[in-house]
Parts: sequence; structure tokens; C-alpha cells
Amino acid sequence: LSVGVCCCCAALRPRYKRLVDNIFPEDPKDGLVKADMEKLTFYAVSAPEKLDRIGAYLAERLTRDVVRHRYGYVLIAMEALDQLLMACHSQSIKPFVESFLHMVAKLLESGEPKLQVLGTNSFVKFANIEEDTPSYHRRYDFFVSRFSAMCHSCDQDPEVQTEIRIAGIRGIQGVVRKTVNDELRATIWEPQHMDKIVPSLLFNMQKIEDIDSRTGPQSSPTGGVKEENPSVLAENCFRELLGRATYGNMNNAVRPVFAHLDHHKLWDPNEFAVSCFKIIMYSIQAQYSHHVIQEILGHLDVRKRDSPRVRAGIIQVLLEAVAIAAKGSIGPTVLEVFNTLLKHLRISVDLELGDRRSSAGSATLSTSSKESDERIVQNAIIQTIGFFGSNLPDYQRSEIMMFIMSKVPVLGTTSQTLDPSHLGDLGTRRIQIMLLRSLLMVTSGYKATTISNALPAPFLDPLLSPSLMEDSELRQLVLEILHNLIDRHDNRAKLRGIRIIPDVSDLKIKRDKISRQDVSFMKKHGQQLYRHIYLGCKEEDNVQKNFELLFTSLALTTIELANEEVVIDLIRLAIALQDIAIINEDNLPMFNRCGVMALVAAYLNFLSQMIAVPAFCQHVSKVIETRSVEASYFLPETIFKDKCDLPKSLEKDETDLFFLTNKIAESLGGSGYSVERLSVPYVPQVTDEDRLSRRKSIVDTVSLQVDILPGNSTEDKVDNTEEITFEALKKAIDNNGLEEQEKEKRRLVIEKFQKAPFEEIAAQCETKANLLHDRLAQILELTIRPPPSPSGTMTITAGHAHYHSVPVYEMKFPDLCVY
Repeated sequence: LSVGVCCCCAALRPRYKRLVDNIFPEDPKDGLVKADMEKLTFYAVSAPEKLDRIGAYLAERLTRDVVRHRYGYVLIAMEALDQLLMACHSQSIKPFVESFLHMVAKLLESGEPKLQVLGTNSFVKFANIEEDTPSYHRRYDFFVSRFSAMCHSCDQDPEVQTEIRIAGIRGIQGVVRKTVNDELRATIWEPQHMDKIVPSLLFNMQKIEDIDSRTGPQSSPTGGVKEENPSVLAENCFRELLGRATYGNMNNAVRPVFAHLDHHKLWDPNEFAVSCFKIIMYSIQAQYSHHVIQEILGHLDVRKRDSPRVRAGIIQVLLEAVAIAAKGSIGPTVLEVFNTLLKHLRISVDLELGDRRSSAGSATLSTSSKESDERIVQNAIIQTIGFFGSNLPDYQRSEIMMFIMSKVPVLGTTSQTLDPSHLGDLGTRRIQIMLLRSLLMVTSGYKATTISNALPAPFLDPLLSPSLMEDSELRQLVLEILHNLIDRHDNRAKLRGIRIIPDVSDLKIKRDKISRQDVSFMKKHGQQLYRHIYLGCKEEDNVQKNFELLFTSLALTTIELANEEVVIDLIRLAIALQDIAIINEDNLPMFNRCGVMALVAAYLNFLSQMIAVPAFCQHVSKVIETRSVEASYFLPETIFKDKCDLPKSLEKDETDLFFLTNKIAESLGGSGYSVERLSVPYVPQVTDEDRLSRRKSIVDTVSLQVDILPGNSTEDKVDNTEEITFEALKKAIDNNGLEEQEKEKRRLVIEKFQKAPFEEIAAQCETKANLLHDRLAQILELTIRPPPSPSGTMTITAGHAHYHSVPVYEMKFPDLCVY
């Protein structure tokens, strides 16, 4: 009777339950009953409205089996759920999915590792199914939390621990794939989820990296080994997550990285941090790179008071990020990067100098260590600035060059970012050197079509500022920057080292015809370059490297910018440098004087072969041969040796050892060069900075003297010398002006005599002198007789430089016989 009742009850049960019960064998080891599973699948496809009931009944059986630890039936139930899930794609699958996810959650909550792995595998299969319509009410908060916890598994059995961690990572990957494809269901990008997902992935990447660092480099794994490596799987998931990030949620994905690195103190050392951000920069879409850079800059501001090594680690990460971003889209962060880095450069210098002041008199080991750590920070900032700038396109690089140059502090002035009044001389010099070093890196490899693009006036003027040239290292940096910008044909390496080059043609110098733009540049700014070289040779703290860079500057100017007019100017400059060493009015040490002579010899030897004038080459070669026999210390190969015997004095009358202006003029004149200006000694251009700087003024006074000698022969010749200043000359022409107007006129005249070409000054003085003579003759009704000898000489005298007076123009005045 009981058997009949049971059969009767079974017959009365719903069909879907009977079909579900039939798939479970009596012995779970036999596995799923495939014939009955096919019947259940056909029934589910034929009657999709029954799917939710099938799912609920399977979930009920699975829950009961989990509680009773009947894990064999649990495996069969999950296999049946997976097959039904893959076979059914109708609208009615939504309720079934809820039952499915409920069963997966039950498995993940169990403490049995096998069930956790089983639930994860089922969820991953579900994640790969593309649903026809999204379900906006479905949330995955539980799965995010559970899978993240599994990523941190600390099971005592290493194999089980690895298995659970891999399952957790694959579960997170499934959540990401299931949610990020739908823009309307963006809950996965909320901070509370990202704060769990990202650290879980980084934790696994970090742990394996720690093991690798202890056991040594690991050979590249095969495909099968990669699947069992949580680090590789976590990295792939991390890349996939970042690759799906959009403009609005990029920051939410990146910020947990900083929290993880801070919490685990991974900025020092920062190998893992660098590898993380390389993955980030290569995984995200190129147009979002500037978001990451902004986040790094913001975090650097937050950690600005941390230890120097931590800040250096963050800056190193920034360097790697901008190196990748510079190859793609940089966005609006170019100036922001430089502003932030300059600010932290100032902070680092302040901290270094503050520690030095506080420890004055007690040089402790910790203080010196902290100073060296700050130097690490500063060098990292310089490398970042330089590398970032050098990877920019040329049109942006020129703007960055001027931007950096505008931030270089100059004593007596203030800038928006760096105020030297608060830094002191030592701090100002430190920042000047560091900014110029970064500028040197930015200019490396810069090839401008015209020199005016590479050296615009707003950039050239502050670069050649006298305040930047009072230190040997600063002047070296300035010259190297000039070399980067002037050398457009990569000739600098061939000119490295100051020497007498036997045959310049062996160097295979590359050069093009001088363009009109370059000619115009030299007319406008050539005097600035000459002045910079001239003043650089007069510095007492020059070492061999300074002379080598000065030689390279002259040689590159000759190659890139020299036409016939510039060649004459360069020869005048070389002779003026020779006069510096011979006359020695600046009381230079003997090494400097011999170094300048060697510089002139090396350059004129190079120039003579470049312009290929035989007579000029012969004169230069003859002087060099004479020096090699009688005064080898005037040649670079001798003077720049470690041990060189210096002379006690330089004799001015040893003309065989000097390059002579008249010989050069004679040799060049025969080859068609206009050599009139060679007789005019070079005088450096005076600028307003000379009056403001701490240097002595180049020209203190400029005066015109007209000596009028009487023509009649008397026993005592009377020397009537009248000094006519600019003011007197102007008053003689027109003395009706007001006092203020006269001051302005005097200023303009002085400025003209300082900056105008000599020929123009001479021509104007001749006109005015003739006009003055005619007026005096008319007034006094002079009897004009030819003078017995040249009556006078008009000279321009440089008061401070004390150049010897040179007759530049003769005015023959008649004897003045007053009745």
C-alpha cells in the first residue's frame, strides 16, 4: 500500500520536478544522467516560462545537499544549471539567472575550497554569456566582495591557497566582463567596488613579484604555467579592467593604486610602483593618459612632506608615465607638469638648505644622508623635466624651453615660481644649475629650420644674462645649451676637445648654405653671441672644459652661421681675445692667459681651413709652428696637460708668436674679403644688464678727443687740447633745448655709441665735424693754409677696458690764425 501511495504521489508531482529528480543518479559517482538531462533541456527550451521554477527547485536541492555535505550531488546540480544556462536565451531566463546566482553565492559562502572553485567556474561561464537585454536591477556587490576576499586567501596549504586566489581573480574578471560592457549599468566603477578590486589584483601581482625577487629571475612560463600563475592572471585582469575604463571613471580605477602603494610602503624601493604604472599607461586609451599624470601630480602634492626617497619614488613613476604619454596624447597637462615639478624642486632645495642651516657646526651622518637623499629628489625632477620636454614635438618644445628659462632665478629679480630673495646665493645657484641641466636635456636633439626659431630674443637674452655666467659650471651649461640649438648637422661630436686640427677635411663637416633668415639673425643678435664668448674668456675660474666649450661655440658658429661678414667679425673677436691675454688688464692668472692664447690658435687654425684662403692658412700655420718651438704653452696640446710649465710673463713685442691683424687683412684682402673692419678692434656690446649686474662695466666712459695742433713754428709748441663731450657737441649744434630734452638726447647718443656699428659712428662724426669746422671758419674768417702734418686724431677710448688708442679717422684741420 505504501509503495502505491509513493508512486501515486510521484505521479502527481509537477513534471519539471520529476525531470529534475531524474537527472540525479542513485550513486553520485555515476555523474549526471545524460538522457534525462536532454529531456530536461528540451522541456526548458519548449516551455521557457518553467525556467524560473526549474531554477528554484534546483537551488532548493543544491542548498540541501550543501548542508548535508553531499558534494557529489552538488556537482551534478551545478553541471545541470550550467547546461540549462547555455541552452536557454529567452526573456524568461532572467528569473532563472537569479536562482543561478543564488546557488553560486551559496557555494562561495561555503568554507570548502572545492565548492568555492566550483561556484567561481560557474559564474565565469555565466559571465561569458551575452544577454539580449541587460538587467538593471541586478547587482554584483556580493560577488565583488567575495571574489576580492578569495584573492587574499591565506590557506595553510600553498596549493589550495594558489587555487583559491586564482579562482578569486577569475571571478573578478568575470564580474568586470559582465558589467563594464553596459554603460547604463556602471556600478562596478563606483569607488567602493574599485577599492576592493584593484588592491586585490595588485596584491597578487606584488606577492609573486616578491617571490621572484627572492628566488631570482624566472624564465618565461609556457601557456599552461601562465594559467596557474596568479600574478600573470591578475595582471591580465588589471589590464582588461583599465582597457575598459572611460573618461568618467578613469580616476576611480587609478586612485586605489596610490592607496595600495602607500599602505604597503612600495614607493621605496619603487620597482613595483613603476611596473604598475607602466601597465596602467599602456593599458588605458591614449587620450586618457593625462588623467593618470594629473593623479600622480596630485599624489606628489599630498606626499610633499614625506621622506626624500618616497618623493623620489613618486617622481620616478611620473618620469615613466610621461615617457609613455609623450608618445601619444599629452592633453592639457604640459605646463601643469612643469609647474608642479618646479614647485617641488623649490621645496626640495628649501628642505636641503634648511637642514644644512640647522646642522651648521655639527656635521652629523644623518644630515649628510638626508642632503644626499634630497639630491636624489632633485635629480629625479631634472630627469623628468628634461625627458618630458625632449619627447615633445618641436613646436611645443620651443615653448617649454622659454617656459623653463623664465623660471630660472636671477639675483635682483623675482619670478612667479622661484623667488631668489628667499633662497640666498647658494639656493639660487642650485636651482639655476638644475634648471639649466633640465633645459640642456630638453634642447637635446632639437633641430630648428632656422636659428631664429631655436634662439628667439625672449629666450636668448635671459640665457646669456651676465648673472648666469658668474659661475664656471653655469657658463658650461649655457654653452652646451647653445651647442644643442646651433648644431643642426650633428657636427659637435667631431669638434669635441680643443686641439690643433691638422686637416679639417678629415672631420667631414656637414654644412648648408647660410639662409637669409640666419644672416638676419646674426645681424641682430651676433653681437650678443660674440659678447658672451668674449666675457666667458675673461673669467678667472675657467677650467679646461670651459675653453673646450668656447672653442666648440666658435667652430659651430662658423659652420652654421658664418658668411663673409661674420667671418670678419669672428676674426676681430679672436684678435680681441688675444689682446686680453697679452695686455692682461683684468689681471688674469697665467694659466687663463695661456688658455686664451691656445683657444685663439685652435680656432684660427680651424677657421683658416674652413674658408680655405691659402695666405691666411700660411700665416696661421707659421705662428703655430713658431709657438710649438718657442712657446708650446700657447697651444692647447701643451697648456691643458696635467703638468705644464707656465711662463712667468708674456712679452708684448714677440710678434712672431701672435696672430697679426695686418697680416690677416693682407691675406684676406687678396681673396676678395672686405677687410676694412679688421682695423677696428672688437669692443663688446654694452647692455643694460651690465649696469645692473655685479660685474664691472665693460665701458665706463666713451669720449671724443679732437687734438688741434698749431701750424706755425714757434719756440714753444702749445698743446691746445679741447675735450668735447657728447653734451658739448650737441649744444654746439643746438643749445636751445630744455634740460630734460638734453638728458634724453645724451642718453640716446651714449646708447648709440655703445651699440651702433663703428662705420656708422665714424661717418656721423665726420659729418658733424665738417659742419662745425665750416661754421667756425665762417665766423672767424679764417685764412686757410695746408697744415704741415696731420693735425689731429679722433679716438674712441674704452675707459674701463683701456684699449690702446687706435686712429680710426683723421681730420685735417687748417691752422687757425685769428687776427
